[in-house]
Amino acid sequence: MTDAPVSPARPAAAETSASVAARLKRRRQAERRFQLYGLAAIGVAISMLLVLVISIMTLAVTAFTHHQVRFDLPLRADVVAPEGTDDPELIAENVSGFYQLIREDLGQTFPAAAGSVGLTRQLNGLVTRLATIPIARSTADAPERIGTVQTYYAALSDDLDLYLKGRATGETVMDAGEIAAAIPGEGRRLTLTLKRSDAALADRIVAHRGSVLLQDGAAIARVSSANAATFTGELLTGEADAFVGTRPGIRFITLPEAERNVTDRQIAWVRALDEQGRLTRRLNTSLLSNADSTYPEIAGVLAAIVGSMLTMLVTASFAVPVGIAAALYLEEFAPRNRITELIEVNINNLAAVPSIVFGLLGAAVFINLFGMPRSVPVVGGLVLGLLTMPTVIIASRAALRAVPPSIRTAALGLGASRTQTVFHHVLPLAAPGILTGAIIGLARALGETAPLLLIGMVAFVAEVPSGPTDEATALPVLVYKWSTGAERAWEYNTAAAIIVLLVFMIVMNAAAVLLRRRFERRW
Repeated sequence: MTDAPVSPARPAAAETSASVAARLKRRRQAERRFQLYGLAAIGVAISMLLVLVISIMTLAVTAFTHHQVRFDLPLRADVVAPEGTDDPELIAENVSGFYQLIREDLGQTFPAAAGSVGLTRQLNGLVTRLATIPIARSTADAPERIGTVQTYYAALSDDLDLYLKGRATGETVMDAGEIAAAIPGEGRRLTLTLKRSDAALADRIVAHRGSVLLQDGAAIARVSSANAATFTGELLTGEADAFVGTRPGIRFITLPEAERNVTDRQIAWVRALDEQGRLTRRLNTSLLSNADSTYPEIAGVLAAIVGSMLTMLVTASFAVPVGIAAALYLEEFAPRNRITELIEVNINNLAAVPSIVFGLLGAAVFINLFGMPRSVPVVGGLVLGLLTMPTVIIASRAALRAVPPSIRTAALGLGASRTQTVFHHVLPLAAPGILTGAIIGLARALGETAPLLLIGMVAFVAEVPSGPTDEATALPVLVYKWSTGAERAWEYNTAAAIIVLLVFMIVMNAAAVLLRRRFERRW
């Protein structure tokens, strides 16, 4: 009996099965790699977004609070109302009179500064003149306060505010040794004798590049030289006897006095005010309630918020109706020929044109040709309307195209005219998509800066606009303007303004999402 021959089909089938399994394995591996690439891309995007948000929030937190100084001011009529008037407008405008009361209060608190013009100027620099505007306005609202002593709070200078927040100069605080004796010298010179020698501390003071301040409560001295047993320096505030028998704190300020915007005396005065309980850190409500200012400590975004709202109102009134009407005609009524094809191509191209081109167009047409005023919301709204209109048209056409043809056929079959079919059936069903596209287009326009710069909306606006024809600015332009400020406090104000702008854009995009989910229909 002989063995049956082996069929050659079995090895071939086994080989085919193995190759198919290998291909499937490679395909699954490729799919897993693709998924990993997608997850990695999402992770990178989220990481970059978190870095951006955290960096902005870190800076903005500093601007959302500020330090204020308490003043108990005797509202003398000859100063706050020199002409004997009780007119609220005149009292509110008399900012210099209220600033004089603050200067007098500071002079009485720190009398040692009275003998020098330079020291008096530094002392008056603790509070800027415009920081008294809220005091003048609150007194104007209640003129009966004149002649009495009232408690007011005024914003501290921005440089000193940043110092107290740890943003202006590096500072290290430690305990000094117990003081055995204080020997006054010529003028405000002072020699302090330690109860126990401390050579290490003396070496650190000598090697320190910046300023060294010795503080015990409201008494503060600047150390100029030191050895193991004595400190020699100048008394900045308080009395020399306050150091005897105490262990004062010693402040090592990193930057030398010549390299910072706050002097050692101003630091000493602010620390003394803090010890007296006259310094407080509060929520910076002026950031949202004030208009722009040349002083960052009292500057606000209210005028820019109102200007952005007025500009968006003009933009929506112009771009949305015209864009929807153009989309309806092109999608439902226009014949299909070369002219309509050319219009559609140009609309798509306009949606990709850089925004600065629309700014040039607006400056040339609305301002130079029609003679419209610069830096007003009506011109800014028209320019942004031209920028937004292609987006509204494209989104509206997509929404209209998404309505099933059976809706149109059924309406026409029941005897409706073409116009009735579009406005009674197609347009209501496409409305959610149209509104979503319009809101997204307006959100993009809200963040545009270049077109508004070219039509002059970068102007300094110290009053809140009351209408679309008043001089105004917008939030993106204010962010750009503040970011170019020379003082460091503008950096933190810029971050706070960016947060406000982001809140507006998030609200608008959230509204688009909610409208889409609320009215969306699935076919």
